[in-house]
Amino acid sequence: MAKILLSFIIVLAVVVVGTMAEGCDKDREDMIRECKKYEMFPAMPKIEPSPECCAVWQRADIPCLCKRVTKEVEKEWCMEKVIFVAKYCGKPFNPGYKCGSK
Repeated sequence: MAKILLSFIIVLAVVVVGTMAEGCDKDREDMIRECKKYEMFPAMPKIEPSPECCAVWQRADIPCLCKRVTKEVEKEWCMEKVIFVAKYCGKPFNPGYKCGSK
């Protein structure tokens, strides 16, 4: 019985982790589709994002997305604009929050 329970817990853990990764991938795709034009370089002008972009910000797993921001990503995505969009959409970063490679 203990072996069956342990096996079930392991399978459940694998399914949960896999589902979380899929959710983050979908959030990334949605963010690119809906928000890219508001968060890319050049740093100016800052444009108010669309309601669709804000909807992505509201439901996205931001900590998961932030873990995927590398120096290469930061060459295309203007983190200053990302912060602006997050704040505009009502989901600002807390002071000192690390999103990206810096």
